[in-house]
Amino acid sequence: MTTTTAHRIHPGSFLTLHYRLGGPDGDIINTFNDKPATLTLGTGELSPSVEERLIGLEEGARATFEIPAGEAFGERNPEMVQWVARKLLNEMGDPDERYEVGDVVQFPTPDGMAMYAGAVQQVGQDRDGDGMADAVLFDFNHPLAGKPVTFEVQVIGIL
Repeated sequence: MTTTTAHRIHPGSFLTLHYRLGGPDGDIINTFNDKPATLTLGTGELSPSVEERLIGLEEGARATFEIPAGEAFGERNPEMVQWVARKLLNEMGDPDERYEVGDVVQFPTPDGMAMYAGAVQQVGQDRDGDGMADAVLFDFNHPLAGKPVTFEVQVIGIL
């Protein structure tokens, strides 16, 4: 009689899973009510501290982890809160875009190969009277930087 053991997650595993990342203010990502996520461990899709909690889990496992403040996404960095001039925003996107506090805006990396996000914190003055802010204050910190994180996962498949 042979017994089979369930697949376990290891570095480099290709996974199908449902997961939820949340902080004190609620969920940032939750795939439990939608289609599951697919990702490869070690490619930067999840933070290293989140990934390390997945290592060793078996296919079919469901777990919840409480990650201390600052561990999952680092501490908040005040230098990552920056004013961006309207001229630059026009060059990178839609010149007619109107920004509101709380909007999350995608920016290309300098090499154009990836994207990063900034959350609108403040909309500057409209000195030329065109109805557009002259500059927008963005917070480029991860929304969970410096906060405790709850990470819930259900492992669906491991390749």
